[in-house]
This record gives sequence, structure tokens and C-alpha cells, in this order.
Amino acid sequence: MPAIVLAAGASSRMGRPKALLQIGQRTFVRAVLDALRDGGLTDAVVVVRPGQREVRDEIDRAGFGRSVENEHPERGQWSSLMAGLDAIDTPEVSAVLVTLVDVPLIGPATIRRLVERTAISTSPILRAVHRGHHGHPVVFTRAVFDALRRADPAEGAKQVVRSHPVEDVEVDDPGVSCDIDTPEEYERVRAGQR
Repeated sequence: MPAIVLAAGASSRMGRPKALLQIGQRTFVRAVLDALRDGGLTDAVVVVRPGQREVRDEIDRAGFGRSVENEHPERGQWSSLMAGLDAIDTPEVSAVLVTLVDVPLIGPATIRRLVERTAISTSPILRAVHRGHHGHPVVFTRAVFDALRRADPAEGAKQVVRSHPVEDVEVDDPGVSCDIDTPEEYERVRAGQR
């Protein structure tokens, strides 16, 4: 199963690219790619904004994953999801795991759990849940790829999640719902990492 990491947001609240923020000894994008690789995935694309050479270089240094440019990031998250889906969609792909670069604390065990559950689930969508709080990653099976492509760009994947059965997969990983969008959230997480 390949992964799509959405990293083409404007980071307007953060004031700098979230992909390059440090968490421990790694950048956000490196932490996410390490978790995906260590969780058993064999391919990942990171969708970036045009002109983000530093982010692309960091992806290259990770030794896992590749960057894909969203030529129209102003069109929102759905456009990044489409750029990623186009990059990974081959006939042998039966599902894709989607996550955000601003959810850098997910662990490899969470990835493995989602992959294992996807192999036996009949649900077209599976999402990680920790103590009742859902977040990322989310797995979309091929059964909903067309629905994702037809979704209203303003609503994107949320529209598809609302209109299809979803299996919530409980994981022992508070990182699935730790979405870091502001400098204040970033400082809180950094303080907790020390």
C-alpha cells in the first residue's frame, strides 16, 4: 500500500513550512516518512507547493518517498490529494494511506495496524482512532477512488468519508489526533518532547 502525505498547505498560521519544523532530531516530513517506511509501506509521495526546494531536498535526504508538486495549491487540500492519487494510482494499488505533514507524531505501529486491518476489512475507508478521537492516517480503498475524484473540491475527502462506511481502528497512539497548525501548538508539542 502506498501513502500520500499532504504537505502543500500555505502554513499561514505557522508562518513557515511545517514540513521543515523540527520534532526531536527530525523534521516533520522526515518523522512522517520514517513512520511510513518503518510501518511497512513500500512507497510514499509527499505533495508539496511549487518552489519548495528545501522541502523537496529534505524528502530526498529521507531515503524514502518522493515529492510531487501540486501546481495549484490555492485550490485547497483536495487538489493536493488528487495530485498524490494521480502519482500513486496504478492497477495493482488496492488502497492508499493518506496523512498530513502536520501530524508528525504517528508511530510505525499505527501504520502496521491500519495496513493489517485494511487487508481483512470490508469497509472502503478506515481511519485511526485514539480513545474516541479520530484523525490521521486514513486509508481509502480503490472502491472510493472515483468518489474522491468526483468530490466537491470545497469539501474534498470529508464528503467521501461522510457518505461511505468507515471503520474506526483503535490504536494506542495519541499522535493520530495531534494536528500541529499554530506556533502555540508547536511549542506545546516541543515542550512535551523534551
